[in-house]
Formats: sequence, C-alpha cells, structure tokens
Amino acid sequence: MIKQAWEESGKIYDYRKLHDDLCEIGECISPNRVALLARLAGISAQIGYKCRPGKYGGKPSVVVNNTLDRQFDVPQPNQFWATDITYIKTTEGYSYLAVVIDLYSRKVVGWSMQNRQPTELVLQALLMAVWRRKPTGKVVIHSDQGSQFTSIEWASFLKAHNLEHSMSRRGNCHDNAVAESFFNLLKRERIRRKVYKTREEARQDVFDYIEMFYNPRRKHVRNKMLSPNDFERQYKTREQGV
Repeated sequence: MIKQAWEESGKIYDYRKLHDDLCEIGECISPNRVALLARLAGISAQIGYKCRPGKYGGKPSVVVNNTLDRQFDVPQPNQFWATDITYIKTTEGYSYLAVVIDLYSRKVVGWSMQNRQPTELVLQALLMAVWRRKPTGKVVIHSDQGSQFTSIEWASFLKAHNLEHSMSRRGNCHDNAVAESFFNLLKRERIRRKVYKTREEARQDVFDYIEMFYNPRRKHVRNKMLSPNDFERQYKTREQGV
C-alpha cells in the first residue's frame, strides 16, 4: 500500500504524506513505521536537481503599491491571487508558463503556455482565472515588476474585471513567494525529472501536473494535508453549514 501510494503521487511523496494517504483508507499505522517500511523498500521522494539560492534586493515599485505585503494566508477564496512566469526547456526551445494562484488554497486557477512571453501570455492565464472563478467582489492580483505586468493592456484588463493590482519590490522574489513556491514544486517534482522533446509534450505534462495531480490530489501541509480542491470544498461545506 505504501508503494502504491508512492507511485500514485508520481514518486514525489515523503513518508509524512504517505502516512496520511494510509490513514485516509483506514490503516492504523504510525509515521515512524511508514518511514521504516519505506526505507526498507527503497522508497523515497524523488525530486529534480536544486538551484542555488540567490540574494534579492528590493526597490519598491513606482507603478503600484505592494498591497499584499507578504500576507500570504488569507481567510477565504477569491480575495488575493498571485501570478508569475517561468520557463520550461525543451529540445525545440523554451516554453513559457504563466500561472494565477488563489492564495487561500494555493490552487492554480488559471494558466497559459506559449513559445514567447508577451503580455498576452499572462492575460490568457488571468482570463482563465476570471472565467473559472467568476469573483463577485474585488480581487487583488499580485505580480512582480515584469514588463508584462506594467503594460497598458494589463492595466486595462484589471480595470475591466474589477481587479486591483499589487506589485513586488524590484528583484525580490520573496514578495511573491507563493508563485515561486509553486514553480519550485513543479520543476522539482516533474520538469527536472524529464527531457521534453517538443513544446507540445511539455504542455501536456504541465496540464497533467496541474489539472490531474496538483489541484485535485497533491497534499499541502499548510492545507492540513488536503489538496487545494479539497481545501476549498471544505470551506464551502463550512460556509453552507453556517
């Protein structure tokens, strides 16, 4: 059962999450016992290579204020979203991925991949988020100071959809730590364990990771070992009960 849970996670779960999986199906076992059995079976979390940490500065944005101000724990969905861009290497060249994450559950509510990184890349991800979530109140969307997020098209889209912009200090990734953390998970748990021959192959794998694993299944310690979908479902159940 430990091996099955490990393989179903894509071989990325450590003994803590494997223990939680066993408890969910009714097994009575301690975390230490799971750790021992996993070690004896040669089961361990498989992740890609790590990058060296960098040093980050911090000039405030002259465009908009840092409204979020690293307050990453929010009380309900659709209050604060975070967005960012990363690159994915393939033998055809780079693909660029933009995501929009709801800070309440850490769910990826919108994403887009293209061969270049124009403003359209981030607008497509944000459009998906607005279409999926249909927020009724104002949402704060936090980004870095990239050119895509300081463009006229970006500002117009935010105004048209009742979104308020928040922006990190220059060169300080910690101001957008949730998006950075997601990219770190994506690359360690999936991308750096593979070599993509085509951009389409990379896109399909990113789709599989986000839509089939990360949102519906991947456990988060911050979510009390619930996936983003389950954490939001718990919130809705609690609100309906009230």
